[in-house]
Amino acid sequence: MTEPRPLGWPRIAGFFIQLTTPMNSFLTFRRALRCLGLLVMLFPLTAWAQTAGTITGTLLDAANNQPLPFTTVVLLQARDSSQVATGTQTAENGTFTLEPVQPGSYLLRTSAVGYGTLRRAVTITAAAPTMRLGTLRLASTTTKLGEVTVTGERAAVVDNLDKKVINVDKDLNSAGGTAVDVLQNVPSVAVDQNGQATLRGADVAIYLDGKPAPSNFRLEQLPASRIENVEVITNPSARYPAAGAGGVINITLKKQQKDGWNGQAAGILGTREKYNLSLSANRKLGKLNFFGSYDANDNHYRGESDLRQAATVEGLTTRTDQNGRSLRHQQYHGGRFGVDYDLTKDQKITVSADLSQSRGSSRENLNTILTRGTDAPLALRNLGYSNEKQHQSVYSVDYRRTWAEHKGRELTANVSLVDVGVDVQVGQRVLDGPASYPRQERRQLYGVGINVLQGQADYVHPLGEKGRLDVGLRNESWWSDGTTDYLLQAGENEAFVRLDNQSFAYRYQQHVQAGYATAQQEFGKWSLQGGLRAEHTTLDGRVLPNTGQFTQRYLNLFPTATLVRTLPGDQRLQLSYSRRLNRPNFMQVLALPIYNDQRNYRIGNPVLRPEFINSVELGHQATWKQTSLTTTLFWRQTTDAIQAIRAIDTAATRLSGQPDFITRTSYQNFGQTNNYGLEMSLNQPLAKWWKITASGSVYRNEVTSFLGDGRNRSTVTGTARLMNSFTPTKQLDVQLTANYRAPQLTAQGRLAAFHGIDVALRQRLFEDRAALTLRVSDIFNTRRNYTQLYSDGLESNFRTKYETRVGYLGFTWFFGNSKPSKKIDQGPQGGGGGFGG
Repeated sequence: MTEPRPLGWPRIAGFFIQLTTPMNSFLTFRRALRCLGLLVMLFPLTAWAQTAGTITGTLLDAANNQPLPFTTVVLLQARDSSQVATGTQTAENGTFTLEPVQPGSYLLRTSAVGYGTLRRAVTITAAAPTMRLGTLRLASTTTKLGEVTVTGERAAVVDNLDKKVINVDKDLNSAGGTAVDVLQNVPSVAVDQNGQATLRGADVAIYLDGKPAPSNFRLEQLPASRIENVEVITNPSARYPAAGAGGVINITLKKQQKDGWNGQAAGILGTREKYNLSLSANRKLGKLNFFGSYDANDNHYRGESDLRQAATVEGLTTRTDQNGRSLRHQQYHGGRFGVDYDLTKDQKITVSADLSQSRGSSRENLNTILTRGTDAPLALRNLGYSNEKQHQSVYSVDYRRTWAEHKGRELTANVSLVDVGVDVQVGQRVLDGPASYPRQERRQLYGVGINVLQGQADYVHPLGEKGRLDVGLRNESWWSDGTTDYLLQAGENEAFVRLDNQSFAYRYQQHVQAGYATAQQEFGKWSLQGGLRAEHTTLDGRVLPNTGQFTQRYLNLFPTATLVRTLPGDQRLQLSYSRRLNRPNFMQVLALPIYNDQRNYRIGNPVLRPEFINSVELGHQATWKQTSLTTTLFWRQTTDAIQAIRAIDTAATRLSGQPDFITRTSYQNFGQTNNYGLEMSLNQPLAKWWKITASGSVYRNEVTSFLGDGRNRSTVTGTARLMNSFTPTKQLDVQLTANYRAPQLTAQGRLAAFHGIDVALRQRLFEDRAALTLRVSDIFNTRRNYTQLYSDGLESNFRTKYETRVGYLGFTWFFGNSKPSKKIDQGPQGGGGGFGG
């Protein structure tokens, strides 16, 4: 393998020069930064004059004293709690202001994301028109509030207008799984057989702890036990990097911050050789909090495949009938360790390291029948195999500064370094077939090294009582070196020979510098946020020897806007717009052939351009006692859409001299696509022991081609999910979940429907010191993938069935102040709607 090039001080120094000094790339968009200043002038810098009373306060998480942003705060008439006097949402620093408030008696109610409802009686008089409630702390455990006991419990899925939050500890159907299992249970999210997540049919940007994940990040390598929650943001603000057509999925990793020793240990066994172990703990001593976690798994997965394919080359049709059985073996172990230190009461620094190693291997036996024209069929028996090793190290330093005398003012900064090394070996061998068919074994060896250096600084400044300004800078530098060696046996059972004309090396780097500003202001029952982000991108790539070099440089502006209206009866209406892009990854632009097997390969396109997305959403949310309903109308248009295009390589087929054919997959900007439709989510208790969370989307998927083939197609598609949560006893939780994804269009074909049902239960033991979990995924074994592809001279129908029906049995022990999540909350879990970041 090619070792990753050391960053070295010159590279690190150059990175900080990019981040902190005027450089050529930033000079190219001075005009864009001037636009950011103009945006701020659109918003008043002072709050409106108050003609009546005012109520202020701050909401914090009781466990870690962190602000609770985007939380609904409403003021109800004391004589009739169904009548809403006024309402607002907390800012990102947790502060809120209710005004104007006429003199009288009221009931203040909060609805925080994943927490219980807090209620407090308040009175405004002409003599004392201003009430400062100070800090209000919400916890996920039972807390005394005066004479009332409030139990704050996180729900499995929390729906808001701006985002959805999935609390993994409450989602029993991910126990023993990975991030793939977690996201499969997220409304409107789908994960394909390659582990790629999509939201409403579009690619998304994956974040880890609020920072973009490395481009090589794979969902199946992150154990579900390490995940605290998942946030899905469909229309992010300008604060977020612009990458991701469908929006942002932010995965928050677990980190305990409770006083003293706390933690948990869990072991989970799965049917047919699946083993999972997880440990996590923290120790808090005064200003210091030490935290760490370790996860390991060793899993085997079986699979089946079936291919029916017809290809016509120079007037002669070859048909392929193939079926196969596969076995995958995956091993992973990794740990996350760090320390929080309170420099002062207003300043905090966190240093952490995330280290992991993984190994994977697969073996697939294929039986193939080839029929060329009217010739007699040929029968082949092949073995395909792959072996992979990967290590990854992520080092991060985070800083946070607040000002006690200036509520809402905040400065945060982060620097992180990612180091990745990957070795892959892919091979094919003919075990049985005609004597004339080549028997030499073929191998391709890949060695990849990746270094990423990221830095970001964000500043929040309050504008009066009801406004705020956010500004920030970000730089990301990405380097990768690698090699691919193609080896062929000189003869059956002989030594391997490197084919120089099919072996390459590459170098690639990408730099993105960005600046943004957003401004937010409340006007009575209206809230308005606008933002503008500027990003300058530089790509440089080279494939050696002598296959050419390419460079791309482009500057783009990304406006965002959100308008929110608070309505009577605990309702909210929100309209939002954002512009985003998807940059091609380095394997999509490097002209580097990667062989899946000896008859199919992929190659990048150096002139591939980014795709751009315009997205508009209109959402409504209503809450009635224990029921909440969220409805969203959305429209998304993608121009210069990036699509994988598969075709027959006629020249390579002719040169091979064999009866079968060779296919080539590359990438092109394929015109435009349009998605528009309706999404709904309902949280409804049916009884004290039974609650349902139902969600679904229906949208029209239009694929428009600019390639001149006349295939402008559209279909109605969508997703549906129903989760039943039962609490038969105080110590027993049961979940039954069903999901369905309707057929979808691709640039060259169609994906068939995908559906399944999961069941899980958890029994708490020993006074909540332990928990026993039993889960069965895909009870009826219905989850399978079916893909249809069509192009000139090629038609393919491909079915795969992976091992999806798996039983898991797990045991978790909690120590210190850690305990399993209590009963599944029966109250409404919404109302935090507002601005998406």
